[in-house]
Amino acid sequence: MDRLLQIMRRLRAPDGCPWDREQTHQSLRPYLLEEAAEAVDAIASGDPVAMADELGDVLLQVAFHAVIAEESDNFAYPDIEQAIVEKLVRRHPHIFGEGESQERAASTPGDAAAVLRQWEAIKASERGGERSPAERVSRSLPALRRAAELAEALAWAADPELAKRSLGELSGDPELLGRALLQLAAAASSLGVDPELLLRDHLQERLAEVGGVAQG
Repeated sequence: MDRLLQIMRRLRAPDGCPWDREQTHQSLRPYLLEEAAEAVDAIASGDPVAMADELGDVLLQVAFHAVIAEESDNFAYPDIEQAIVEKLVRRHPHIFGEGESQERAASTPGDAAAVLRQWEAIKASERGGERSPAERVSRSLPALRRAAELAEALAWAADPELAKRSLGELSGDPELLGRALLQLAAAASSLGVDPELLLRDHLQERLAEVGGVAQG
């Protein structure tokens, strides 16, 4: 990581790369989303070389933001690392809690769902109280994924009449089509399926049928 940070500092130097020098936290937002998406695709492919490459691109974004921040003395990479280390320890009291290991074991949640509930409760406490269900869903999520999470969080009721409409009826009305997409996202979520990943995987299958595309 030190070598990566050194490279980024060199690129951001007065005599460094013009493109890298003009970037800001705001200008890098779409690249972070894009690199994360490409890492997701690489994981889906099961190719370890592609996974290492794309996860490296995600790590580059972390380094980029860290160097930009240290230039204005806002924060630096050690702050990023410290924040996530402290968060992981704090939100896993059943693993890192104080006291004898037997006492910790007695309070350990019995399954992954219980651990997740504990994580959310600790997170809410850290933020000074519970946020509303809608506030807990990130606005930066891809629209299909966000629709599914909002539908689950807000318990939006299904629209049986809309579900009965044919594709031909829906495609002639953008508003109805948007509502139908929300219904599909909610349906996927109710099955425990991430609609964003479901569509991404299906797109890859269809592209493979027509010759495929190169990954970034």
